[in-house]
Amino acid sequence: MLDLPLPVYGYVGAVVLSVPVLWWSVASADPPGHLVRTNLIRGRARPSDVREVELTRSARERLLEPILGLCSRTARRLVPSTMVTSLENRIARAGMTGRWPVERALAMKLIIGLSGFGVGLLAIASNPSPRSVLLTVALAGAGSSAPEILLAQRARARQAVVLRKLPDTLDEITISVEAGLGFEAAMAEAGRSGSGPLAEELIRTLQDIQLGVPRSAALSNLVNRTDVPDLRHFVIAVRQAEQYGVPIAQVLRVQSKEMRERRRQRAEERAMKMPVKILIPTVFFILPALFIVILGPAVLRLADSLGR
Repeated sequence: MLDLPLPVYGYVGAVVLSVPVLWWSVASADPPGHLVRTNLIRGRARPSDVREVELTRSARERLLEPILGLCSRTARRLVPSTMVTSLENRIARAGMTGRWPVERALAMKLIIGLSGFGVGLLAIASNPSPRSVLLTVALAGAGSSAPEILLAQRARARQAVVLRKLPDTLDEITISVEAGLGFEAAMAEAGRSGSGPLAEELIRTLQDIQLGVPRSAALSNLVNRTDVPDLRHFVIAVRQAEQYGVPIAQVLRVQSKEMRERRRQRAEERAMKMPVKILIPTVFFILPALFIVILGPAVLRLADSLGR
């Protein structure tokens, strides 16, 4: 057996234990159709023994889910309610409400945070010092913040997709309304013909309206789930049109024009930033290599002539 320091074994154990936890957190939940078929098969089989009922469940349901459920309940008691609400909003903005419920995120915060804290304790045991204490605190904080960082990255990517597809979707809604469809019917047509997170959010908004949610409240929920400024301006304009009796087709036409103009301005802004972004790799990577290629032979010849 290799004679290694104690923290090395702790690091290796933490990495090995984190693999199944990360797999469980990233893996999507079972699709509803699969769950329905599984429940129907279980009901048709009608096992009469409790042991048989327990064995019909998968290994993850029998072993991993109870532990993670305990972790989520413990984390919910420790975490303030405002933080839980903020975490739910992050999950909704990332579009992972069905795949990654708040209980899973809370369990991940607790497990990864405790893992980082345990690794830090091993570092303190091997080398007690203020640096080890700071390392322990940093690892625990980074571990507990890892799910939120992952959700924030996913939310930013989702918001970029929504922002990119919003002008085209709004054009489609405007054309449909001007062709004679109602606003909700135009949203349904844009949601069915489109793809991506914006189409999914439009369909979900229509489902909320069909369940009895007022249209203004359903549109507000749409804004809260996406948190895209351009979409918020569009919803405010639609709500004001309803309030003051302005024709919805006129509002949509104006909003569509503004969205296209904003997209063009964003493209111009990115184009203006490109020279500045290219300057850094040019100065630090390309120019030194170019100077070496150009001036290298001259320097070698000069050194050779001076040496003689």
